[in-house]
Amino acid sequence: MTRRRSRKAKWGCLTVMLLFAAVCCAAPISGAISAVVALQSAARDDGGITDGGTAAGIPPRMLTAYKNAVQQVGKYVPKCQGMRWPILAGIAKVESNHAIGRTIAGNGDIRPRIYGVLLNGSGAGGNTTAFPDTDGGRWDGTATGERAVGPFQFLPSTWEAIGKDANGDKTADPHNADDAALGAAVYLCGNGRDLTKRSQLEAAILQYNHSTEYLSNVLGWIDQYTAAAKNPDLTNVSGRVRTILDAALSQRGVPYSWGGGSTNGPSTGICCSPSGKSGADITGFDCSGLALYAYAKAGVQLPRTAAAQAGVGQRIPASLGTSALKAGDLVFYAYAPGHDSTIFHVGIYVGSGRMVNAARPGTVVRLDAVDAMSGYAGGARLL
Repeated sequence: MTRRRSRKAKWGCLTVMLLFAAVCCAAPISGAISAVVALQSAARDDGGITDGGTAAGIPPRMLTAYKNAVQQVGKYVPKCQGMRWPILAGIAKVESNHAIGRTIAGNGDIRPRIYGVLLNGSGAGGNTTAFPDTDGGRWDGTATGERAVGPFQFLPSTWEAIGKDANGDKTADPHNADDAALGAAVYLCGNGRDLTKRSQLEAAILQYNHSTEYLSNVLGWIDQYTAAAKNPDLTNVSGRVRTILDAALSQRGVPYSWGGGSTNGPSTGICCSPSGKSGADITGFDCSGLALYAYAKAGVQLPRTAAAQAGVGQRIPASLGTSALKAGDLVFYAYAPGHDSTIFHVGIYVGSGRMVNAARPGTVVRLDAVDAMSGYAGGARLL
């Protein structure tokens, strides 16, 4: 496996006053970096989920490959338990961003092929160890050394041991979405891991890349995909609260835009977040913009920033815990919980520990676990 450096992206939602422009969203938080084809497709993405197991940020052909691999892995590792498509998606997100930008043919072939850096110990791409060529350039395009290949970034020597033909063309090709996904599933399953156990899932990921940063990154994506893979149960939600939640959920897959969003829907944002990310060329929402829009659909006017929104309605103290939240409540996060002036983020609670969330630059509106972000500062009930 290639030992690629994990991407670092810790952004949350900051309440700031940019001279005369007050907006919300995008400052450091702890948690995963953590994860479009969705019911609403979004070209700009860094993760998230839409409906019924359809994942924002994952081309449909890649998602099909992940799901097919889950169905087939039992043929090769009968004792493996708990293999799920979010596990494969978490790996592929970090390794290749789901091959986004490539063409994925109906048979799963990915073109142009995805190559990692030449592992010659030069330090480029974080590699410090030279790997001699093992495939004569068949898979990695060079006979001068070794480099990782395909959407799951296998070394040719690793692929030789675990590569499988998943699409029935009699060739196990790491540049084929189906074959690569099945090979990754086999590799992660080992001799028969129980991936429903967190410790064994972590061991599988560390086998893939022995880096704690990598582990945290992949687990973050797996958790995001898993938490949001099902639609929320709104059976017992009605009236204006249902209107708010339907409005917020309808925006899943819409890109995050710093300063974006109004009562009318997605809009271009402004420059720039504390990280230097501009929303000026992105049509979408930041966290408070999404809340502004959803509540407007139910006839409720909100102020523009997250901290100001905390001052509306019945405040729900953080000391009561997340169990005190009800569907439709606003959910807040602060650098210093208990001090509302430090609130930097807001989500919209949908029940069962989840919220509709415009998390940070590079992501899309999605469902997230309430505890996916740090600094829980309680909620507000407006209806």
